[in-house]
Amino acid sequence: MKICVVGTGYVGLVTCACFADLGNEVIGVDVDQAKIKKLQQGSIPIYEPGLKELIDHNLHKRLTFTTDLKQGVEQSEFIFIAVGTPQAEGGEADLSAVKQVAAGIGEHLNGSKIVVDKSTVPVGMGDLVASIIEEHGGLEHKVDVVSNPEFLREGSAVHDFMHPDRVLIGTNDGVAAERVSELYKPLEAEIMVTDLRSAEMIKYASNAFLATKITFINEIANLCEKVDADVIKVAHGMGMDSRIGPAFLNAGAGYGGSCFPKDVSALIQKAKKEGYDFKVLNAVVEANAYQKRSMLARIKDVLGPLEGKQIAALGLSFKPDTDDLREAVAVEVIRLLQENGARVRVYDPAALEHAEKELPGVKLADDAYTAVAGAHCLVIFTEWNEFKEMDLQRVKSLMKTPVIVDGRNIYDPQKTKALGFTYQGVGRK
Repeated sequence: MKICVVGTGYVGLVTCACFADLGNEVIGVDVDQAKIKKLQQGSIPIYEPGLKELIDHNLHKRLTFTTDLKQGVEQSEFIFIAVGTPQAEGGEADLSAVKQVAAGIGEHLNGSKIVVDKSTVPVGMGDLVASIIEEHGGLEHKVDVVSNPEFLREGSAVHDFMHPDRVLIGTNDGVAAERVSELYKPLEAEIMVTDLRSAEMIKYASNAFLATKITFINEIANLCEKVDADVIKVAHGMGMDSRIGPAFLNAGAGYGGSCFPKDVSALIQKAKKEGYDFKVLNAVVEANAYQKRSMLARIKDVLGPLEGKQIAALGLSFKPDTDDLREAVAVEVIRLLQENGARVRVYDPAALEHAEKELPGVKLADDAYTAVAGAHCLVIFTEWNEFKEMDLQRVKSLMKTPVIVDGRNIYDPQKTKALGFTYQGVGRK
């Protein structure tokens, strides 16, 4: 198959690399000339395990990159739209990039095409994409617009693409559904075909539900602290129920990232536009904002006034195995710490190069032990594996005062306290 993928962010780049590795001819298109130049040289702009190896293996064989949308459209049977849909000022999804790509596709049509929405777009966007393509390209060539939402987790995106729980295809055309299905047949995954609008809603509903599940266990954790229960045991007991399951029941400092915050907000705004007040999701947004801010209160509880205090922050990315700082809890809380007069030294295995831009004034450490040296408090923001395996005796010897605020519950409270630390987790006894 000949495939064009427009947009080389997390979703687009993983889609390019994986489809190429499955034996297709793939052209990745992006307007960012500097990014494309680097990609042509085999340098990837994001940290994602396994991605560079796939690109190195397929580059200049089945995988090429260009800024020329015309080339991508004319040489491909399938055109995947994988550009960003960030949150706009009003909370809705900013669809300007999707609309721009749709217009460009229409202008460069040279035959029948299947256009696949990979970007997360509100219900009804597929119809709008079709109308924009028709407006710019006329009716000479048949174009089918298909919704094929991604369900990739940053940090395991390559694995998720190659081993999906399901492949979702939304279209009102049976032939288009069959042709897109053929792209995924090598994965031997369950393929669900539905109408266009239901597929668009499934994506938003899935992300909103997961954000709700995270927020619920965080609320339970806050109550556990007041009634002297342990949220780890509570979550384990809940997760044993097959109706609930254990996934996304890890209490902590709140959710962030490139998807959940903007997708929840976009679904709320879509509901509002349709005259419906989505009460549950409004509460999720409010509770998650509280959970993030509560990290500052936890630090103050154990340290008192923060003026002049040295804080060691371990983890910046919103989750492990990625360098993505979008909506990361660490970024928000570190800014609050600075506003309260604290001095902050940070370490993250992948995201340090973004830290200076996002967090001016913080000091960057080369490793976790350098970060904790002389600190009055160690704060865990991201559950990278290397933090779980730290020598806590060494950590204690390096710190000015042995205090840990564990925003991801990676340490055992009793063992940590037995080593002489003042320890505070989230929802722990």
